[in-house]
Amino acid sequence: MEYNFVSATVLLILITDPLGNIPLFIAALRHVPGPRRVRVILREIAIAFTILLLFMVVGDRFLRMMSLTDLSLRIGGGIVLFLIALRMIFPHPDGAFGNDPRGAEPFIVPLAIPALAGPSALATVMLLTSQAPGKTMEWVGALTVTMLVCAIVLVLAERIQRWLGERTVMAFERLMGLVLVAISVEMILAGIRAFVHQL
Repeated sequence: MEYNFVSATVLLILITDPLGNIPLFIAALRHVPGPRRVRVILREIAIAFTILLLFMVVGDRFLRMMSLTDLSLRIGGGIVLFLIALRMIFPHPDGAFGNDPRGAEPFIVPLAIPALAGPSALATVMLLTSQAPGKTMEWVGALTVTMLVCAIVLVLAERIQRWLGERTVMAFERLMGLVLVAISVEMILAGIRAFVHQL
């Protein structure tokens, strides 16, 4: 399939899944003071945007330089996501992301990586540039629009929580935890299958 600006934007929005990430962000920011949450969300989105942009431009060369493959990214990201998803399904007194004595403010992991800039998103941006390197500015534009959509949806996550109610959000969080378990297992299995085929 040959991508253009619109199809690439839709693809990236589906992969970053801002709506599906709402429970993850709410759980991660539960102990962060209200006025600071928006800044943390925007910071994590900016970090995710920067990482995806870097992978879009120099990702393939970076992986070769570090002797890494997309398989290691897929399996490693899947393991991190699996551990987070388990804590969403089986709530811990300290929350899905543990108790951080410094105020439980997430930094990079797990919001920027792997929630937004996960292995699938990293592989996708590298795929776009490898398929059509002459359209790099289109891909940068598609990524920018995607991150703006993520920012709008995730900044409004608290309002959605208030509108739906705590019980509904908790139930949705556990449901999404189950979905995340399935996604993470699929990521790990896909990485293992690809690795076995290389043997």
